[in-house]
This record gives sequence, C-alpha cells and structure tokens, in this order.
Amino acid sequence: MQETKLTIRLPFSLLENAKHYASKHNTTLTNLISEYLRRIPAQEELLNQAPTVKRLTGTLSAKLTPEDYKKHLEEKYGRAG
Repeated sequence: MQETKLTIRLPFSLLENAKHYASKHNTTLTNLISEYLRRIPAQEELLNQAPTVKRLTGTLSAKLTPEDYKKHLEEKYGRAG
C-alpha cells in the first residue's frame, strides 16, 4: 500500500490527548488515525447496507434538478403556506 504524508492542524490539547491515548494503548498516532479512517465506509459499502436505496439508485433521470422536484411537489400537493 502506498503511503503519503498528511499535515493537519489541531488544537494542542487535542493532539496531546491523542498522543497520550496512543501511548497508553501501545500504538502510534499514525496507527490510531489510520484505524479510525478505515472505519469510514466507502460509498459502495453504504449502498450495500441500504438495499432499497441501492435498488432505486439511477431510476430518475440525471437531468432532474432539486428545483424540478420542488416544482413536482408543488404541483402534486399545492404550495405550502
């Protein structure tokens, strides 16, 4: 696996707490952050967890906009207010 460096800005106290936690758990800050980021599901994994959404994905035309949907709702249910 190819690795890369990352520079982030954190409040000092947050960084110190993370370093302390990593040390207490016999790991490195890099491993701690890597493990956390691995837990973020990929978009495909999210769809696999929602079969209904996956089944409906792509059923609407890509040309439709949120404004088209709002117009449809107004025509169907009338203007709110």
